Amino acid sequence: MSAPGTAPESVSDVLDLAREVADDEVARSVFFVAHGTRLAGSAQRYRNRYVLVRVGDSFGACAFEDGELDPGVADLSGEPLAALLDHAAQPLRIAAADAALGAAAPHRDDPRAELRTLPTGTPDIRAVARDAAVAELLTVAPGARVGLIGVVNPLVAAIRERGGEPLLADRNLERTQWGDPVADDHRDVVARADVVLATGMTLGNGSFDEIVAACRERGVPLAVYAQSGAAVARAFLGAGLTALSAEHFPFSQFSADASPMYLYRGHA
Repeated sequence: MSAPGTAPESVSDVLDLAREVADDEVARSVFFVAHGTRLAGSAQRYRNRYVLVRVGDSFGACAFEDGELDPGVADLSGEPLAALLDHAAQPLRIAAADAALGAAAPHRDDPRAELRTLPTGTPDIRAVARDAAVAELLTVAPGARVGLIGVVNPLVAAIRERGGEPLLADRNLERTQWGDPVADDHRDVVARADVVLATGMTLGNGSFDEIVAACRERGVPLAVYAQSGAAVARAFLGAGLTALSAEHFPFSQFSADASPMYLYRGHA
């Protein structure tokens, strides 16, 4: 595999880049994980589902909604990666592209990436450390409105600790643990924000292109925190994406041991 260098305009462009580097690669393992978490001190139970694709020494991942995929995806193990990149399900295409691009240019070898090691510990310790690192990607003036698309409570707290005013959007959450209202549509949040921080899940649900286009048009900095499609999001650095936090599988919530995340920043 060889890494592509063309700046994309859309997620479709990145899928094309992934096809260029996929060559004759095979998806050695395809599976999904359904995961639930409730952090201490919170009544909120998070439920997430991820489809995973392994190519060589790289895992690609993307979150998906209940019912989008079923255990039959495991039967795609051993299929050509190119077939997965043309699959009908967007989350599976993103996971396959993430695997292809991650194999071509691993985060651990990217000179732009700052390695941050998350500490050994409980889910709460690791979530707080992760979200504090994500918040570091933001340049937040006191009182700045930070659009957060994809809400997790420790990240809301980290934004406030940096002096920001969170504007919240999430399709699966109505309020934070402190009672903050959460919109189910990102458009108003993006329109009012001084800076936007979006989850990589937007790659899988089809909203990423609209978010990055709106931020480009308004000249608003956009950062992404990604477990889903981290290598896909990375392709947008300097092309609408200002900063990125990238985790590859196994994610921080799936282990108590120290684990890596990668911070990319300062890309106008």
